[in-house]
Amino acid sequence: MTKYILSLDQGTTSSRAILFDHAGRPHATAQKEFRQIFPQPGWVEHDANEIWESQIGVVHQLMRESGVTAADIAAIGIANQRETTVLWDRASGQPVANAIVWQDRRNAALCEQLYEQGKAELFQQKTGLVLDAYFSATKLKWLLDNVPRARERALRGELAFGTIDSWLIYKMSGAHITDTSNAARTMLFNINTLQWDQELLDLLDIPASLLPAIVPSSGIAAHTRAELLGASLPIAGIAGDQQAATFGQVCLRPGMAKNTFGTGCFMLMNVGKHPIPSKNRLLMTVGWTLGEGAAASTAASTAASTDYLLEGSAFVAGAAVQWMRDGLGIIRDSSEVEALATSVPDTGGMVFVPAFAGLGAPYWDPYARGTLVGITRGTTRAHIARAALEGVAYQNVDVLSAMQKDAAIPLTELRVDGGGARNDMMMQFQADILDVPVVRPVVTETTALGAAYLAGLAVGFWVSLEEIASQWQMARRFEPKMAADERLSRLHKWQRAVDRSRDWSE
Repeated sequence: MTKYILSLDQGTTSSRAILFDHAGRPHATAQKEFRQIFPQPGWVEHDANEIWESQIGVVHQLMRESGVTAADIAAIGIANQRETTVLWDRASGQPVANAIVWQDRRNAALCEQLYEQGKAELFQQKTGLVLDAYFSATKLKWLLDNVPRARERALRGELAFGTIDSWLIYKMSGAHITDTSNAARTMLFNINTLQWDQELLDLLDIPASLLPAIVPSSGIAAHTRAELLGASLPIAGIAGDQQAATFGQVCLRPGMAKNTFGTGCFMLMNVGKHPIPSKNRLLMTVGWTLGEGAAASTAASTAASTDYLLEGSAFVAGAAVQWMRDGLGIIRDSSEVEALATSVPDTGGMVFVPAFAGLGAPYWDPYARGTLVGITRGTTRAHIARAALEGVAYQNVDVLSAMQKDAAIPLTELRVDGGGARNDMMMQFQADILDVPVVRPVVTETTALGAAYLAGLAVGFWVSLEEIASQWQMARRFEPKMAADERLSRLHKWQRAVDRSRDWSE
């Protein structure tokens, strides 16, 4: 009997592979960082070949070090950094340019033009998304317009577009596919019909022949080439990283919400089987689609088995800690930041707005920039570390406030995951400033776990959503302790700092 699901967690700064057992516990892990490329201010790129080599490399490392063979693996699940855009040659499988990363802001001006043409409402109605350079559509248009001969080659059917899930699956199997959760992040996908939208393709002058076929998030979608891992294995789970984390946190009922503290911060709330248009500048997105037979307790039709999520994104969370390590040199390792931050009782009056790549929800200001206000002669690196961690948490107050207005569902607890969720100081401050209990699960690798669950459901490794839900366990609960007047005072100061960060880059 197969023992494991292999989960590929392809993130913004590293590629990981994790084996999960029947109890939903990680059995073995391997991880490798890869280069971040910054050609100009506001531009962020990855080498798609480096992503592929790091991802397949950690899979081979994992199997070698754990002694696990393909015969022990029931299926593969993939969770991926979303919106990052790859354009490649179908015949050679080689990218025609560097991948444009979700954080990249080079198309802010194009989005402004579309906004001025009155197209923002059209995009929101069809895609559930705010018209912003964050998403794949304008990144793809930029590649077609700026890579020599790309557009004419695309029209001849020689090129393929995909987000990172599509790129990895193409390299593993030759199939050109994506799931509904990733398609929903392109700004080219209609979340009401669950199909690519021709009107939006025409508006951006993107040939439909570039696009991958759409498949459910849970269901056998492709098989790996046998020589890759020693046998052909089914790729049976695919989801964007934040949707995967929401599934891994088993937020399966309307009103359940999670926040992932990764490179950025991503808060998502399940709103059920029908999309709710956001009136507060949040995103309405597909959570996942369970294919027929994916779980005994789910409906058979694709439409009925799609869950929708409200999402608010803050672009910088763990990236702020990386900056303190690599940019400022005030810590040698990311694990040192909590001890440094707790070595002082407060920030010394400082507020840090981590808007390195603009502000996400609910502001959507691509011209905001990182701002540290309140510096005095007494400011130390410890104060900066504490202000950075608090700044990450402050961003989520704005998101949650908008989310509760849209969903009209009061939040009773916030489930947290990702690397930052292991930081006790930041999680306690998050509970205090949100005035909501913050709950950390035993397994914090919920992005990879969600992809594993989606794959395992498709092949009968787990038999139902109820079985999956029963595996979730709490490790620690952080209860709010801050007095109401102090919270309001702090939030007022935060809002003043946000105002100073906005519209800075011309």
